Amino acid sequence: MSTASTCAAPASAARLDGTLLFTIAFTVTAWASSFPAIRAGLTGFGPAEMASLRFALAGGAAALFLVATRAKLPERADIWRFLVGGVIFIAAYAVLLNFGQRIVPAGPASFIINTNPIMTAVLAMMLLGERFSLTAWLGTALSFAGIGLIALGKGLDVEIGLSVLLILGAAFCNAITTVVQKPLFARYKPLSVAAWNQAIGGFVLLPFLPAAIAQAQTASSVSFWSVVYLAVVPSLIAYGTWAITLSRLPAGRAANFQYCVPPMATLMGFLWLGEIPTLFGIIGGAMALGGVVVVNLKR
Repeated sequence: MSTASTCAAPASAARLDGTLLFTIAFTVTAWASSFPAIRAGLTGFGPAEMASLRFALAGGAAALFLVATRAKLPERADIWRFLVGGVIFIAAYAVLLNFGQRIVPAGPASFIINTNPIMTAVLAMMLLGERFSLTAWLGTALSFAGIGLIALGKGLDVEIGLSVLLILGAAFCNAITTVVQKPLFARYKPLSVAAWNQAIGGFVLLPFLPAAIAQAQTASSVSFWSVVYLAVVPSLIAYGTWAITLSRLPAGRAANFQYCVPPMATLMGFLWLGEIPTLFGIIGGAMALGGVVVVNLKR
Protein backbone atom coordinates (compact mmCIF):
# COMPACT_ATOMS: atom_id res chain seq x y z
CA MET A 1 0.00 0.00 0.00
CA SER A 2 0.77 3.29 -0.35
CA THR A 3 -0.07 6.51 -2.12
CA ALA A 4 -0.03 5.11 -5.60
CA SER A 5 2.46 6.41 -8.06
CA THR A 6 -0.30 7.28 -10.50
CA CYS A 7 -0.47 11.05 -10.10
CA ALA A 8 -1.34 12.27 -13.55
CA ALA A 9 -4.79 10.89 -14.10
CA PRO A 10 -7.20 12.96 -16.16
CA ALA A 11 -9.54 15.17 -14.20
CA SER A 12 -12.69 13.92 -15.89
CA ALA A 13 -16.03 13.30 -14.18
CA ALA A 14 -15.79 14.24 -10.50
CA ARG A 15 -19.25 13.03 -9.36
CA LEU A 16 -19.09 10.30 -6.74
CA ASP A 17 -21.45 7.73 -8.25
CA GLY A 18 -21.89 4.16 -7.02
CA THR A 19 -18.93 2.80 -8.96
CA LEU A 20 -16.54 5.43 -7.63
CA LEU A 21 -17.78 5.03 -4.06
CA PHE A 22 -17.10 1.30 -4.34
CA THR A 23 -13.62 1.66 -5.86
CA ILE A 24 -12.62 4.28 -3.27
CA ALA A 25 -13.95 2.27 -0.32
CA PHE A 26 -12.38 -0.96 -1.56
CA THR A 27 -8.98 0.62 -2.21
CA VAL A 28 -8.80 2.34 1.18
CA THR A 29 -9.92 -0.80 3.03
CA ALA A 30 -7.55 -3.07 1.10
CA TRP A 31 -4.53 -0.82 1.59
CA ALA A 32 -5.32 -0.35 5.28
CA SER A 33 -5.52 -4.12 5.70
CA SER A 34 -2.08 -4.60 4.13
CA PHE A 35 -0.32 -3.32 7.28
CA PRO A 36 -1.71 -5.94 9.71
CA ALA A 37 -1.42 -8.56 6.95
CA ILE A 38 2.32 -7.81 6.66
CA ARG A 39 2.71 -8.21 10.42
CA ALA A 40 0.88 -11.54 10.26
CA GLY A 41 2.96 -12.74 7.30
CA LEU A 42 6.23 -11.86 9.03
CA THR A 43 5.58 -14.50 11.68
CA GLY A 44 6.43 -17.17 9.09
CA PHE A 45 8.56 -15.41 6.46
CA GLY A 46 11.62 -13.21 6.32
CA PRO A 47 11.02 -9.65 5.06
CA ALA A 48 12.68 -10.12 1.66
CA GLU A 49 11.25 -13.62 1.22
CA MET A 50 7.72 -12.45 1.96
CA ALA A 51 8.06 -9.63 -0.57
CA SER A 52 9.33 -12.11 -3.15
CA LEU A 53 6.45 -14.56 -2.67
CA ARG A 54 3.88 -11.75 -2.64
CA PHE A 55 5.04 -10.29 -5.93
CA ALA A 56 5.82 -13.62 -7.55
CA LEU A 57 2.08 -14.21 -7.27
CA ALA A 58 0.98 -10.64 -8.05
CA GLY A 59 3.67 -10.05 -10.68
CA GLY A 60 2.91 -13.31 -12.48
CA ALA A 61 -0.78 -12.44 -12.69
CA ALA A 62 0.11 -8.90 -13.80
CA ALA A 63 2.31 -10.27 -16.58
CA LEU A 64 -0.56 -12.46 -17.79
CA PHE A 65 -2.81 -9.39 -17.77
CA LEU A 66 -0.32 -7.48 -19.94
CA VAL A 67 -0.20 -10.34 -22.43
CA ALA A 68 -3.97 -10.92 -22.46
CA THR A 69 -4.77 -7.22 -23.00
CA ARG A 70 -1.91 -6.73 -25.49
CA ALA A 71 -0.75 -3.78 -23.44
CA LYS A 72 1.39 -1.18 -25.12
CA LEU A 73 5.11 -1.88 -24.77
CA PRO A 74 7.17 0.85 -23.06
CA GLU A 75 8.76 3.27 -25.47
CA ARG A 76 12.55 3.40 -25.30
CA ALA A 77 12.55 6.80 -23.63
CA ASP A 78 10.15 5.53 -20.94
CA ILE A 79 11.86 2.26 -20.04
CA TRP A 80 13.79 3.80 -17.16
CA ARG A 81 10.56 5.17 -15.68
CA PHE A 82 9.02 1.70 -15.70
CA LEU A 83 12.19 0.27 -14.15
CA VAL A 84 11.94 2.81 -11.33
CA GLY A 85 8.35 1.68 -10.73
CA GLY A 86 9.30 -1.99 -10.53
CA VAL A 87 12.62 -1.72 -8.72
CA ILE A 88 11.91 1.21 -6.38
CA PHE A 89 8.13 1.34 -5.94
CA ILE A 90 7.53 -2.42 -5.74
CA ALA A 91 10.72 -4.27 -4.75
CA ALA A 92 12.55 -1.73 -2.57
CA TYR A 93 9.32 -0.38 -1.03
CA ALA A 94 8.09 -3.84 -0.04
CA VAL A 95 11.40 -5.01 1.41
CA LEU A 96 11.97 -1.80 3.41
CA LEU A 97 8.41 -1.77 4.76
CA ASN A 98 8.59 -5.46 5.69
CA PHE A 99 11.87 -4.98 7.56
CA GLY A 100 10.44 -1.95 9.38
CA GLN A 101 7.24 -3.71 10.35
CA ARG A 102 9.12 -6.46 12.17
CA ILE A 103 9.20 -3.96 15.05
CA VAL A 104 6.68 -1.22 14.23
CA PRO A 105 2.98 -2.22 14.55
CA ALA A 106 0.46 -1.84 11.74
CA GLY A 107 -1.11 1.46 12.81
CA PRO A 108 2.06 3.47 13.44
CA ALA A 109 3.63 2.08 10.25
CA SER A 110 0.67 3.30 8.21
CA PHE A 111 0.95 6.81 9.69
CA ILE A 112 4.67 6.90 8.87
CA ILE A 113 4.09 5.70 5.29
CA ASN A 114 1.41 8.35 4.84
CA THR A 115 4.08 11.07 5.03
CA ASN A 116 5.08 10.27 1.45
CA PRO A 117 3.04 13.21 0.02
CA ILE A 118 5.37 15.52 1.96
CA MET A 119 8.40 13.83 0.44
CA THR A 120 6.77 14.10 -2.98
CA ALA A 121 6.23 17.83 -2.41
CA VAL A 122 9.86 18.34 -1.40
CA LEU A 123 11.07 16.41 -4.45
CA ALA A 124 8.77 18.46 -6.67
CA MET A 125 10.24 21.61 -5.18
CA MET A 126 13.81 20.41 -5.78
CA LEU A 127 13.32 18.87 -9.23
CA LEU A 128 10.34 20.72 -10.72
CA GLY A 129 10.77 24.15 -9.14
CA GLU A 130 7.48 24.07 -7.22
CA ARG A 131 7.11 26.56 -4.39
CA PHE A 132 7.21 25.30 -0.80
CA SER A 133 5.75 27.86 1.61
CA LEU A 134 6.61 28.50 5.26
CA THR A 135 3.30 26.93 6.26
CA ALA A 136 4.21 23.81 4.30
CA TRP A 137 7.56 23.60 6.08
CA LEU A 138 5.74 23.93 9.42
CA GLY A 139 3.41 21.10 8.36
CA THR A 140 6.46 19.01 7.50
CA ALA A 141 7.99 19.69 10.91
CA LEU A 142 4.69 18.79 12.61
CA SER A 143 4.49 15.52 10.70
CA PHE A 144 8.02 14.41 11.50
CA ALA A 145 7.66 15.46 15.13
CA GLY A 146 4.66 13.11 15.20
CA ILE A 147 6.82 10.30 13.83
CA GLY A 148 9.28 11.00 16.65
CA LEU A 149 6.46 10.61 19.17
CA ILE A 150 5.42 7.32 17.55
CA ALA A 151 8.98 6.04 17.98
CA LEU A 152 9.09 7.33 21.54
CA GLY A 153 5.86 5.50 22.32
CA LYS A 154 7.55 2.23 21.35
CA GLY A 155 10.49 2.87 23.68
CA LEU A 156 13.10 4.73 21.67
CA ASP A 157 16.23 2.65 21.03
CA VAL A 158 18.49 1.81 18.09
CA GLU A 159 16.23 -0.99 16.81
CA ILE A 160 13.10 1.18 16.96
CA GLY A 161 14.88 4.11 15.35
CA LEU A 162 16.23 1.94 12.53
CA SER A 163 12.79 0.42 11.92
CA VAL A 164 11.20 3.87 11.66
CA LEU A 165 13.94 4.95 9.24
CA LEU A 166 13.32 1.85 7.10
CA ILE A 167 9.60 2.69 6.85
CA LEU A 168 10.47 6.29 6.01
CA GLY A 169 12.72 4.86 3.31
CA ALA A 170 9.73 2.96 1.93
CA ALA A 171 7.72 6.18 1.90
CA PHE A 172 10.59 7.89 0.04
CA CYS A 173 10.53 5.09 -2.57
CA ASN A 174 6.86 5.91 -3.11
CA ALA A 175 7.59 9.63 -3.46
CA ILE A 176 10.41 9.06 -5.98
CA THR A 177 8.13 6.93 -8.14
CA THR A 178 5.33 9.48 -7.97
CA VAL A 179 7.57 12.14 -9.52
CA VAL A 180 9.31 9.83 -12.01
CA GLN A 181 6.20 8.04 -13.31
CA LYS A 182 3.90 11.05 -13.45
CA PRO A 183 4.44 11.61 -17.22
CA LEU A 184 3.58 7.98 -18.07
CA PHE A 185 -0.14 8.42 -17.47
CA ALA A 186 -0.45 10.74 -20.44
CA ARG A 187 0.74 7.90 -22.73
CA TYR A 188 -0.23 4.61 -21.04
CA LYS A 189 -3.31 3.21 -19.32
CA PRO A 190 -3.10 3.33 -15.49
CA LEU A 191 -3.85 -0.40 -15.22
CA SER A 192 -1.00 -1.18 -17.60
CA VAL A 193 1.48 0.95 -15.65
CA ALA A 194 0.45 -0.77 -12.40
CA ALA A 195 0.80 -4.18 -14.06
CA TRP A 196 4.26 -3.37 -15.47
CA ASN A 197 5.37 -2.19 -12.02
CA GLN A 198 4.28 -5.42 -10.36
CA ALA A 199 5.66 -7.68 -13.09
CA ILE A 200 9.06 -5.96 -13.00
CA GLY A 201 9.10 -5.88 -9.21
CA GLY A 202 8.29 -9.60 -9.03
CA PHE A 203 11.15 -10.34 -11.43
CA VAL A 204 13.62 -8.26 -9.39
CA LEU A 205 12.66 -10.14 -6.20
CA LEU A 206 13.04 -13.61 -7.79
CA PRO A 207 16.43 -14.34 -6.10
CA PHE A 208 14.59 -14.53 -2.75
CA LEU A 209 11.85 -16.86 -4.03
CA PRO A 210 13.59 -20.23 -3.38
CA ALA A 211 14.05 -19.30 0.30
CA ALA A 212 10.43 -18.07 0.42
CA ILE A 213 9.19 -21.42 -0.92
CA ALA A 214 11.28 -23.22 1.70
CA GLN A 215 9.86 -21.01 4.47
CA ALA A 216 6.33 -21.67 3.20
CA GLN A 217 6.80 -25.34 4.10
CA THR A 218 6.99 -24.51 7.80
CA ALA A 219 4.97 -21.27 7.96
CA SER A 220 1.66 -21.29 9.77
CA SER A 221 -1.49 -21.23 7.67
CA VAL A 222 -2.27 -17.71 8.94
CA SER A 223 1.14 -16.46 7.82
CA PHE A 224 0.97 -18.17 4.43
CA TRP A 225 -2.54 -17.02 3.58
CA SER A 226 -1.70 -13.49 4.75
CA VAL A 227 0.95 -13.35 2.01
CA VAL A 228 -1.50 -14.72 -0.56
CA TYR A 229 -4.01 -12.10 0.59
CA LEU A 230 -1.37 -9.37 0.18
CA ALA A 231 -0.70 -10.52 -3.38
CA VAL A 232 -4.34 -10.68 -4.44
CA VAL A 233 -6.23 -7.95 -2.58
CA PRO A 234 -3.94 -4.99 -1.70
CA SER A 235 -1.77 -5.59 -4.78
CA LEU A 236 -3.64 -6.95 -7.80
CA ILE A 237 -7.22 -5.87 -7.09
CA ALA A 238 -6.61 -2.63 -5.19
CA TYR A 239 -4.19 -1.30 -7.81
CA GLY A 240 -6.98 -1.89 -10.32
CA THR A 241 -9.67 -0.14 -8.28
CA TRP A 242 -7.27 2.74 -7.62
CA ALA A 243 -6.56 3.06 -11.33
CA ILE A 244 -10.32 3.27 -12.00
CA THR A 245 -10.62 5.95 -9.31
CA LEU A 246 -7.78 7.97 -10.82
CA SER A 247 -9.29 7.69 -14.30
CA ARG A 248 -12.44 9.48 -13.11
CA LEU A 249 -11.28 11.88 -10.39
CA PRO A 250 -8.55 14.54 -10.28
CA ALA A 251 -5.48 12.98 -8.65
CA GLY A 252 -5.45 15.47 -5.77
CA ARG A 253 -9.05 14.80 -4.86
CA ALA A 254 -8.57 11.05 -5.13
CA ALA A 255 -5.45 11.14 -2.94
CA ASN A 256 -7.38 12.88 -0.15
CA PHE A 257 -9.28 9.66 0.51
CA GLN A 258 -6.01 8.00 1.51
CA TYR A 259 -6.08 9.98 4.75
CA CYS A 260 -8.56 7.33 5.87
CA VAL A 261 -5.94 4.54 5.57
CA PRO A 262 -3.92 5.09 8.81
CA PRO A 263 -6.91 5.26 11.23
CA MET A 264 -8.44 2.21 9.53
CA ALA A 265 -5.11 0.33 9.64
CA THR A 266 -4.85 1.11 13.36
CA LEU A 267 -8.35 -0.29 13.94
CA MET A 268 -7.58 -3.40 11.89
CA GLY A 269 -4.32 -3.90 13.76
CA PHE A 270 -6.30 -3.92 17.00
CA LEU A 271 -9.07 -6.23 15.76
CA TRP A 272 -6.82 -8.63 13.82
CA LEU A 273 -3.61 -8.70 15.89
CA GLY A 274 -4.64 -7.19 19.19
CA GLU A 275 -2.21 -4.28 18.74
CA ILE A 276 -3.20 -1.59 21.23
CA PRO A 277 -1.93 1.88 20.25
CA THR A 278 -0.01 3.82 22.90
CA LEU A 279 -0.98 7.36 23.87
CA PHE A 280 2.20 8.64 22.20
CA GLY A 281 1.29 6.58 19.14
CA ILE A 282 -2.18 8.13 18.90
CA ILE A 283 -0.93 11.70 19.41
CA GLY A 284 2.04 11.17 17.09
CA GLY A 285 -0.17 9.63 14.43
CA ALA A 286 -2.56 12.57 14.59
CA MET A 287 0.39 14.99 14.28
CA ALA A 288 1.87 13.05 11.35
CA LEU A 289 -1.45 13.01 9.51
CA GLY A 290 -2.19 16.64 10.37
CA GLY A 291 1.15 17.75 8.96
CA VAL A 292 0.43 15.97 5.68
CA VAL A 293 -2.97 17.68 5.47
CA VAL A 294 -1.39 21.10 6.08
CA VAL A 295 1.24 20.58 3.37
CA ASN A 296 -1.32 19.41 0.82
CA LEU A 297 -3.84 22.14 1.59
CA LYS A 298 -1.16 24.78 0.99
CA ARG A 299 -0.18 23.13 -2.31
